[in-house]
Amino acid sequence: MLGKLRCGSCTGRLPKAVQEKGLTAMICLSEAFYCLFLWCSAQLFVPSQANPHYYYKMKLISWNVNGLRACQGKGFSEVFKTLDADCFCLQETKMQEGQLDLEFEGYRSYWNYAEKKGYSGTAIYTRLEPLSVSYGISCEEHDHEGRVITVEMEQFYLVCCYTPNSQDGLKRLDYRMQWEDDFRTYLMALDQKKPVILCGDLNVAHEEIDLKNPKTNRQNAGFTDQEREKFTLLLNSGFIDTFRTLYPEQVTYSWWSYRFQARQKNAGWRIDYFVTSERLREQIADAKIHTEIMGSDHCPVELTLR
Repeated sequence: MLGKLRCGSCTGRLPKAVQEKGLTAMICLSEAFYCLFLWCSAQLFVPSQANPHYYYKMKLISWNVNGLRACQGKGFSEVFKTLDADCFCLQETKMQEGQLDLEFEGYRSYWNYAEKKGYSGTAIYTRLEPLSVSYGISCEEHDHEGRVITVEMEQFYLVCCYTPNSQDGLKRLDYRMQWEDDFRTYLMALDQKKPVILCGDLNVAHEEIDLKNPKTNRQNAGFTDQEREKFTLLLNSGFIDTFRTLYPEQVTYSWWSYRFQARQKNAGWRIDYFVTSERLREQIADAKIHTEIMGSDHCPVELTLR
């Protein structure tokens, strides 16, 4: 900006009497300092890890894509560019390394693949360079299904998670309970170091407001008393459900079954979340659920930080 300033740019706008008194250079210098002030002010809105106190609205997106290769065929790249997030987290990518080359200018990406082909999997695209990246939760029992990626930023940890489903007949409920305890322990350990932003498909509708038919789904996977109690325990451990914090009575869902025209009837569940450390509460600017976006049986959810 300053490189474009030159004394002649303002000379023509000055009265002849002022020019004759030799004040042109002084006024040009004044303009230069004003432009410098504007430029410095603008830097406060540029996301930079070298500037940890910038005043910038950071936008984060989380989306269970239910198979990234399939979702890419339904417009994933266009959605990615339209949402224009600083961090874009994916769950249920259902991919192995090398099966899809999908990079976006200005982003770096990190992937956690399940050992079982075509199953689970998570990914994070981010504009900001992490201080560190880890995969899983350092627990042998849980770290074979590609369910967690953690990126450490200067001001927070971002954790992308695809929580195990308890499955039909609650065949995996016991395992799910162990996962919940171990994952909560992992999050609390991170939270001791710096604030945590957890996002993903957490496979639980916490309260009756979070699904269309609570009575008929009682004790079904995703709405068992046990799963709901574990989520309550997480929140009571120093975390907040950002969407419900901002919108305590709003009925909006993030997942619909492919059966029975559930999405057309809006017979859904809210099981996709942004959960943050309690001490980030004042930095939460907004939380959204993008029900208008297709491409998966889930829709993207959004968190904006100020």
